[in-house]
Amino acid sequence: MAAKLAKDLTLKGSSTAMPKLVYGTAWKKDRSADLVYSAIKHGFRGVDTAGQPKHYNEKGVGEGVQRAIKDGLVTREGLFIQTKFSPPGNQDENAPYDFNAPLVDKVHQSVRSSLAYFTIGEEEPYFDSVLLHSPLRTMEETITAWKTLETYVPHKIRSLGISNTTLSILKALNDAVTVKPSVVQNRFYADTRFEVELRSYCRQQDIAFQSFWTLSGNPRLSTTKPVKTIAEKAGVTPVAAYYALVLGLEGITVLDGTTTESHMEEDLEGIRQIASWVDSDGADEWDSALKEFKQSIKEA
Repeated sequence: MAAKLAKDLTLKGSSTAMPKLVYGTAWKKDRSADLVYSAIKHGFRGVDTAGQPKHYNEKGVGEGVQRAIKDGLVTREGLFIQTKFSPPGNQDENAPYDFNAPLVDKVHQSVRSSLAYFTIGEEEPYFDSVLLHSPLRTMEETITAWKTLETYVPHKIRSLGISNTTLSILKALNDAVTVKPSVVQNRFYADTRFEVELRSYCRQQDIAFQSFWTLSGNPRLSTTKPVKTIAEKAGVTPVAAYYALVLGLEGITVLDGTTTESHMEEDLEGIRQIASWVDSDGADEWDSALKEFKQSIKEA
C-alpha cells in the first residue's frame, strides 16, 4: 500500500491522472499567478480553482499556468487542472454568470468563463475535472446542474465531481446521473468525523476523495505520535508525515495550499521520501503508525 503513496490516482471512467498533492488556490487573491507558477516550478502537477471570484482568482491561476507552460516547466498534458461551478448562494456580485439567467445558462456561462482563462495558444482548452462546488438548493437543481456539465464530457471536461456534499446526496446523485462522480472534495476534520463513512462509499464506487482543511482543520491530529514517528524515521517534516498518513487511508488526494516555496518542495519530496523509506526497510513501522493513525480517527 505504501508504495502507492507517491503515485497518481487514475480517475474512474477516464485515463485522467490526479496527483496525490493538488495545489489549492483559494484566498490567494493577487498572489495567485505567482504562487501557482511557483507551485508548478517546485513540482506540483495538480491545481484546483473555482469560478468563484469571492474566494478564488481564477484568472490569476490561469495566468500562472500559462506562464509555466510558456517557460517550458510543464506541458498542459502534464497538468491536472480542476475548477468548480459555484451556485448563486456561494457567489458575490462578481459571479461569472447572470444571476437572472436560468440554471442551465448559469452553468454554461461559468464553464465558458473558466475555459477562457485556461486557453493555451491555439489549443482547445479543457479541464481534467470540474466539480459542483456544493449541492444546490434541491436535488432536482443539483441533477440539472450536473447534467448540464455532462454535455461537456469527455472533450472540454474529462471528469466530474462534487464538493461539500453529504453521503446521502452523493448516493442519490450517483444513482441519477449518466456520467458518474469521479471526485468528491470535502473537509477532512473532526466535525465531519473525518468522513469515514463517505470515504468508504467512495472507495466502493471508485471515487477519489480530495481532502481540504487537512492541515489547518487538524492542529492536534497533525502532531500525534504516529505523525512524529514517521517524520523521525523517514527524515521528513511533520507536515509531510501527516499528509502521507492521510494518503495512506487509500483513494485520497490532499489539497495543499501552502504559500511558502520551501514548504512546497518539502511536502512533495517528503511524500516521495516516505514511500522510498517504506519500500526499503520501514514497512513494519509504517504499518504500525498507519494503524494507530486510523484508530485515532476511528477508522477500522
